Amino acid sequence: MKDTDTIMALLREQGVIRLNDVKTQDLSLASLYWLHRKGQIARAGRGRYLLPESPATEHHTLALASQRVPHAVACLLTALRFHGLTTQAPFEVWLALENKAWQPTSTGLPLRFVRFSGAAFTAGVELHVVENAQVKVYGVAKTVADCFKYRNKIGLDVAIEALRDVLRQRKATVDELWQFAAVCRVQTIIKPYIEALL
Repeated sequence: MKDTDTIMALLREQGVIRLNDVKTQDLSLASLYWLHRKGQIARAGRGRYLLPESPATEHHTLALASQRVPHAVACLLTALRFHGLTTQAPFEVWLALENKAWQPTSTGLPLRFVRFSGAAFTAGVELHVVENAQVKVYGVAKTVADCFKYRNKIGLDVAIEALRDVLRQRKATVDELWQFAAVCRVQTIIKPYIEALL
């Protein structure tokens, strides 16, 4: 029963554990499965477990997606939601992948992938901790620039709403917006909207 006690302690400390966490600690997978069968732990997705009473945050799926695809960065609608810049609640987690990066085919999670390249992928990445998982999310100004770049996928109205909210809530300066508009090559597209909102 030593393994079950250690697994429970890990769950209290980390919030969510993966099968790899159990293997790395040289703990018995049989103990993990026994705890699950007895209802002492709950399954949070394929290969992920948590305590049944764990409060899942609104970003629970984002935390799971970040563990499943650690080289991806939360972007577009998911990043807008994370930063409190939209009233929309996307049912998919939008993730940016570098152009030639591996993309999982089956994750058991509702994911939507977008390909970025060069500075458009690396610039503006912030690290956050959600449910004890390290999550990469594009910052506010970068997210707005991305929304204008991918306006055909998410809608121009969503991009304009995000820009309006960022300026109204002062979550980014015009200089920061302009810097990332240059990175995403959308200066001529975003300029009239910034001028109209100032």
